[in-house]
Amino acid sequence: MNNMIILIGIYAVIGTIIALYSRGAKTQESFFIGDRNIGGIVSALTYAATTYSAFMMVGLVGLAYATGVGALGFELVYLVGTLFFLSFYGPKVWKIAKEKGVVSPFGLLEHRFGLKTSKAAAIMSLVALVPYTSVQLTGVALIIEKNANLNFSTGILIVAILVSLWAFLGGLRGVALTDSIQGILMISVSIIALVWVSLRVDFSAVSLLGQSMYVPNSVWTPKFFLSLTIPWFFFALTNPQVFQRMFISKDISALRKMIVYFGFFGVLYTVIVTLIGIELKILTIKGLFPLVEYRDNVTPTLLSIMPEWLSLLLALSILAAAVTTANSIVLTLSSMVSRDIVKEKGIFYGRIAIVLLTVIIALFAVRKVSYIVELSVLSSTILLCLLPLVFGLFHFKIGKDLTGVLTIISGFVVSVALTFLKITPFGIPIPIITLAVSFLAFLIIGKIESQ
Repeated sequence: MNNMIILIGIYAVIGTIIALYSRGAKTQESFFIGDRNIGGIVSALTYAATTYSAFMMVGLVGLAYATGVGALGFELVYLVGTLFFLSFYGPKVWKIAKEKGVVSPFGLLEHRFGLKTSKAAAIMSLVALVPYTSVQLTGVALIIEKNANLNFSTGILIVAILVSLWAFLGGLRGVALTDSIQGILMISVSIIALVWVSLRVDFSAVSLLGQSMYVPNSVWTPKFFLSLTIPWFFFALTNPQVFQRMFISKDISALRKMIVYFGFFGVLYTVIVTLIGIELKILTIKGLFPLVEYRDNVTPTLLSIMPEWLSLLLALSILAAAVTTANSIVLTLSSMVSRDIVKEKGIFYGRIAIVLLTVIIALFAVRKVSYIVELSVLSSTILLCLLPLVFGLFHFKIGKDLTGVLTIISGFVVSVALTFLKITPFGIPIPIITLAVSFLAFLIIGKIESQ
């Protein structure tokens, strides 16, 4: 039997044992947010593992390989934005969520704007996050297809089973524990992989990279940079799977520790991943690494030339990254189905939603619709329509249900329409237009509704 298959089997057994150990949650608060009793280190690791997914070691490595240092700038902008918004809004969100007993990420919107707004936000997020979650399955399936002698669809099935099983059994507590172990695995193996690649690089050849070593350039134009970075800059406030992570810390002190520890993790992991991509491009120029045209195949190609032990570890870390992000998203989405849409008091429909959502995500992933980076950005672009409402929680006293619903609808329609029609009016990036339309809708309708 292929060694990678054996390792995946061992990984699956260990994760399932942890999920079984963590089961027993009966209430929504326990199942979806761990009774708000998660310590700083575990909170940081689950936040990191939820955020840094197969997108990093597959998508970002490929982007850095194809485009150079602009990829580093793109990801660091996300990190700066996340740390700023977590530091400024995190304690406020935690306090309000605890006082009002909020479980779903959009429970805060319900208290401020009404039930219709929280339902609209939940439905929109379900649509938006299917592509992003499918990315996690796609990234691992590409690895499995190339290195484990299994076809792409089988790889999708393996990840889908692990995602749904662990979320179904353990809820947030199980997910947080597996996230912590997998986060440590991700950072440790990435360091080893960087060292292995770096030892083979002639750094005097950096000059051969040309324009990819500075920005802006013909690829990283201001328009392209803004198109990718704006959705990610506001990621902490608009993406429900990480917004909900602000609820789980046991106290403000644990929340602040989460932010600090996540910051260290983020800087280190971002630099490592982008360096791997850039160094592989140097090796390609020197004829020591194959030329890869489809950038999401860069990491699978790297695995094929590494020593087997390192290839197995790196593949496992990518699997871990994908599963941690996917099951966190699925768990968050199921909390919205349970709390915002169905309005049940228990967790039965939430658990059913975990299974159904994973099936839908897997079917989407099998199609390999686009590059991993682009799919990830699309999801976050759509979710930008939530930003005016999040700001409205703290800075604006205008608007009710109609404001909330129409803000979401306007931003959603504009972002999806422009993306699929491939239209950028006046050359303005789609995320900027999405934000502008959403804020205009919020301010105009909010003023009218508040009169």
